[in-house]
Amino acid sequence: MAEQQKIHPVVDVEAPAPTAPLVPPGSATSEKGSPIQRRPPQRTIPVIHTRPPKKRSCCCKCICWTISLIVLLLIILGAAVGILYLVFRPKLPKYSIDSLRISDLRLNFDMTLYAKFDVKITANNPNKKIGIYYEQGGQLSVWYTNSKLCQGSLPKFYQGHQNITKLDVVLTGQTESGSTLMSALQEQQQTGQIPLDLKVDAPVAIKLGKLKMRKVGILGGCKLVVDSLSANNIISIKASNCKFRLKL
Repeated sequence: MAEQQKIHPVVDVEAPAPTAPLVPPGSATSEKGSPIQRRPPQRTIPVIHTRPPKKRSCCCKCICWTISLIVLLLIILGAAVGILYLVFRPKLPKYSIDSLRISDLRLNFDMTLYAKFDVKITANNPNKKIGIYYEQGGQLSVWYTNSKLCQGSLPKFYQGHQNITKLDVVLTGQTESGSTLMSALQEQQQTGQIPLDLKVDAPVAIKLGKLKMRKVGILGGCKLVVDSLSANNIISIKASNCKFRLKL
């Protein structure tokens, strides 16, 4: 009996081994076999609220304290001024022009106008508890329109409270373009009304009780209307309007 031959399958060594589809881990495949990419879970980052720097808060505190201190000082100063006003009741001194006399008014050889006036002034201090120191450097001047005819110095003296003081001031001066100015004065004199301005600039110091305050200024003047500018004659003052104020 002939031997039966066994047939063994032959393995092809050179045949490539079956390959699995390249699917990255953590992904799935679709029906067509293409991989579906899965997004990794996102991590929530906590929000950290930072505090403002301490330097800014310190600056704000300093500004607030400074403003509060300034406001407090202004309130104290206002209260002190109010108390002083109620205690002393300050009033401006009053001035009036008693007389005006022209000693000399002539043209010089250089065609300047020379003028010499004698002015009598009454200074009245109506305050009951305030004295006035008239310091050195006070000036009184006489003007016609925009031309200064003459000027003189006010005396240095102390005026007590509720005191009336008479002052006699001599004014002298020379003015350029004297012929033109003299012609204008002569034409104005024919009308019998010559406008003149007396200007005052007097440095004074106020005395409150026994305390002498710092210097202030008294500024102002009197607008006069006189009838004549004849030399060596007492001039008649037809109108006078005086206004004065303090210059701090």
